[in-house]
Amino acid sequence: MKILNHIPKIKHSESGNFLLIAGPCAIEGEAMAIDIATTILEISNRLKIPFIFKGSYKKANRSRLDSFTGIGDEKALSILKKIGTELDIPVTTDVHSPEEAEFASKFVDILQIPAFLCRQTDLLVAAAKTDKIVNIKKGQFLSAEAMQFAAQKVQQSGNEKVMLTERGTTFGYQDLVVDMRGIPVMQNLGCPVILDCTHSLQQPNQASGVTGGKPALIETIARAGVAVGVDGVFIETHPNPASAKSDGANMLPINKLENLLNRLTKIRQAIF
Repeated sequence: MKILNHIPKIKHSESGNFLLIAGPCAIEGEAMAIDIATTILEISNRLKIPFIFKGSYKKANRSRLDSFTGIGDEKALSILKKIGTELDIPVTTDVHSPEEAEFASKFVDILQIPAFLCRQTDLLVAAAKTDKIVNIKKGQFLSAEAMQFAAQKVQQSGNEKVMLTERGTTFGYQDLVVDMRGIPVMQNLGCPVILDCTHSLQQPNQASGVTGGKPALIETIARAGVAVGVDGVFIETHPNPASAKSDGANMLPINKLENLLNRLTKIRQAIF
């Protein structure tokens, strides 16, 4: 993937392996975030997987007003920057407004555009102008073909460093499905494509106001995506998903991560 050449501090870029974007849903505290990042880094080094650490510094899209939104913007972003510096790895977070894009770009290497905001022109243009890599998540309401226009908004703003992430398509009111045909469709747009193996298994719009999920199917989605030839996988992981402050219902327990990645690496080697 040519885009690996633009990612600061990326390791194992010549291994031919898929890219891994992984971390907790949200930054809950410094010690927790560093522990997770260190664990994933050790695993990715053993398996020679290029790794980007992900953590949301702010959760702007929550079902209920009393849901956890963050520990403070600058505090969480400073933790991300510290992880990137001390562990010498690239870091990414999601942004929700043009102002956030400019602010967060001072702390992270890659800006992620949330799925619900993938058509927000001002946000995409602002992210492009930071000159950071921009990872756009495909809206649950969009076809793979329609993502060309989101990518073009960044590219036509002077930034060719675009990744696209598949994260499922709305199926009824409370479920998502992944159409694997969308992966080569988006790759044909000239962008590397990441498969979000955890958010694709969300069950939104629950009566409780708390999003559900099907974490038992994470490996199913991930194996299918790697077999199709996806460029990378996105996995949210946590030491104890049941106690996570955001998206615990669809995160992978971190003690299951190495076995999963080991199997995915073998699939990757078999098809390339």
